[in-house]
Amino acid sequence: MSTDVQRSSPPGSRKPPGPSDWERHTHQDTELVKGLGLTSATMLVMGSMIGSGIFIVSAEISRETQSPALLIGAWLITGFLTIVGALSYGELAAMMPRAGGQYVYLRESLGPLWGFLYGWTLFLVIQTGTIAAVGVAFGKFFGIFWPAISSSNWILHLWKVPKFAIGPMMLGGMDVGLNTQNFVAILVVVVLSVINIFGVKTGAFIQNVFTAAKVSALLGLVIFGIFLGRNATAVAANFGANFWHNSSLGTLHDVGGGVLVSTLTALAIAQVGSLFSADAWNNVTFTAGEVKNPNRNLPLSLALGTGVVIALYIGCNFIYLGALPLAGNPAGTTLVERGIQYAREDRVATAVITQMFGSSGGKLMALAIMISGFGCCNGLILAGARVYYAMAKDGLFFRSVARLHPQHKTPVVSLMVQMVWTCILCISGSYGQLLDYIIFAVLVFYILTIAGLFVLRRTHPEAERPYKAIGYPVLPAIYIVMALFIDVVLLRYKPQYTWPGLFIVLLGIPVYYLWSLRTQQRQPRA
Repeated sequence: MSTDVQRSSPPGSRKPPGPSDWERHTHQDTELVKGLGLTSATMLVMGSMIGSGIFIVSAEISRETQSPALLIGAWLITGFLTIVGALSYGELAAMMPRAGGQYVYLRESLGPLWGFLYGWTLFLVIQTGTIAAVGVAFGKFFGIFWPAISSSNWILHLWKVPKFAIGPMMLGGMDVGLNTQNFVAILVVVVLSVINIFGVKTGAFIQNVFTAAKVSALLGLVIFGIFLGRNATAVAANFGANFWHNSSLGTLHDVGGGVLVSTLTALAIAQVGSLFSADAWNNVTFTAGEVKNPNRNLPLSLALGTGVVIALYIGCNFIYLGALPLAGNPAGTTLVERGIQYAREDRVATAVITQMFGSSGGKLMALAIMISGFGCCNGLILAGARVYYAMAKDGLFFRSVARLHPQHKTPVVSLMVQMVWTCILCISGSYGQLLDYIIFAVLVFYILTIAGLFVLRRTHPEAERPYKAIGYPVLPAIYIVMALFIDVVLLRYKPQYTWPGLFIVLLGIPVYYLWSLRTQQRQPRA
């Protein structure tokens, strides 16, 4: 680890003479290799976004909205929020092209506590839990080609956690141990973590190859769907006058347990799946210290990457509606009878591909999801390690995590720490429940970061802004209002998913003060 790393002063400490914190934090990290051009940065945006969600979550959204128009509406809302968020982050990224990205923006705009809470939640649940989930999904679909890979094929079964309830939340029920499915996930995580030690260009090459493959797969789904996927029964059921079925603002929707809500509330509830499927676009900001010409390439990669992915996602959902009726019967025996709502195991894309290509369609889709998952894991592993590295430089994580590989200049210790925790989550079986809890917290941090854009416009009006957020202040303000509405609705109607996420975030507050105190005690006295 370089001995000349300058740490941000912890709360309450006297700042050393020299460049201000703001001056240091608005210039690119000098110790990192600038290995990501516009293509690699854009591929990182797209590759981190595209996982397995787009192939699955439309079934749940369809059950919640009961309307073809609202299914598309849910994805349009997700697209609007994602692209406006990306355009707003573009200004922050161009101002502060530092390793850590969103962590740095929160630290500089709202204070180090908020940056730490984001990094804490990212490490504990968001990044590592997502990597674990995507890795296990890779193993699950690998099992289609090699049946020995299964969650029921145990190598070492340690414990079956009993189910227990805390208020509206049902916790537990997971199996702890090593089976062939999560063993494959662990292999993927370990192999990609080690590969990413050997330079950001190596990790970027893998990202580019796999992102190109999965974008091509999504594009292929759309193109083949247009020419081969149209089903007369589905078209009659989903389009024309039926497209607007149940979509008026006065319609009441059952969201479970006989609870009836308005159309706007139903759309907000449906964002859990679509927002999660479109998340992780911000990961490119974590690697800002390694992006060439960041003032231009960071905002541009955010805009291009999110725009392409959202267009593909909306296109895929139109293909789903053209191939399968939205409404279905869970007891149906054919793909058309089960519809989008009750596609087997919610695998809507698999049902659509099978409709087009017969029984071989299932294997084609399994291969596409494996490619998608592998590329997604690589992007998340590459990017996430840069946040913990930035936190360690600030004295808010283990000091050794700030060490760079002496030759490749990658955050080697950060990559290994992330790898170990992710593997523990794979074995614990808890990552699935953790992921259920994070979309609320993720949205809270997006709201806070975009609010930080307003704060920095006021506190640093003279700061150099190579790119300014399009539509400021109107579009960022609309984002905040819409995201707040979604979070409030989720707190009210999905308490079993939202309150645990809030608890995980708040748990970081005492940890932050303990860590800050520890850092201050280590500071040499003047």
